[in-house]
Amino acid sequence: MGRVALVTGGTRGIGEAICKGLKAAGYTVAANYGGNDEAAAKFKDETGIPVYKWDVSDFEACTAGIARVEAELGPVEILVNNAGITRDTTLHKMTVEQWKAVIDTNLGSLFNMCRPVIEGMRERGFGRIVNISSINGQKGQMGQTNYSAAKAGDIGFTKALAQENARKGVTVNAICPGYIGTDMVRAVPEKVLESIVAQIPVGRLGEPEEIARCVVFLAADDAGFITGSTLTANGGQYMV
Repeated sequence: MGRVALVTGGTRGIGEAICKGLKAAGYTVAANYGGNDEAAAKFKDETGIPVYKWDVSDFEACTAGIARVEAELGPVEILVNNAGITRDTTLHKMTVEQWKAVIDTNLGSLFNMCRPVIEGMRERGFGRIVNISSINGQKGQMGQTNYSAAKAGDIGFTKALAQENARKGVTVNAICPGYIGTDMVRAVPEKVLESIVAQIPVGRLGEPEEIARCVVFLAADDAGFITGSTLTANGGQYMV
């Protein structure tokens, strides 16, 4: 059995591709999900990867969920914080609930997931944490003050945690995908999709598997000299 990798939001979209990529690379993978039982059951049947349901915005739920994963599979040595939601609207129309839901799920979850595993990683002298941020955390996006703030916060969290654990064999990195061809993105109206693609220099959407390959690269044992980094994968739409 390979090292245990836990992926949040792991049964659909980018998370599904990450789980499959890590399994193909030899890791023992666990997939967390938040709500869609039907999609999770289908994912489990197709991949053989065990699934675990809990709300990543809830610290106690994360602690209990991680404990279950570790009891069944072994200590989590690779953590991929991929789970995220959107509640898009301009700030002058945004409710407190829309703000808090996105901040708690997209940013608060990093504390909720990292806190229960970081001590074990430090004690064992090995760990890989990969946080999935976003192009909109780098450049901002109209109608997404909540999402952009959370994803920008993910990058700051990554840099600070990387510094704290660099001498303990634990790396912490962020990936900022651009527009990826998930079911959610492909479901937007055709003219909107065309306008998105027109802004991407490579002339197409990214594929979930392309983000998965970035994760597999950063999760590797021999990626130990890369920490505190932000890997931008957006087809040239925003160049940092």
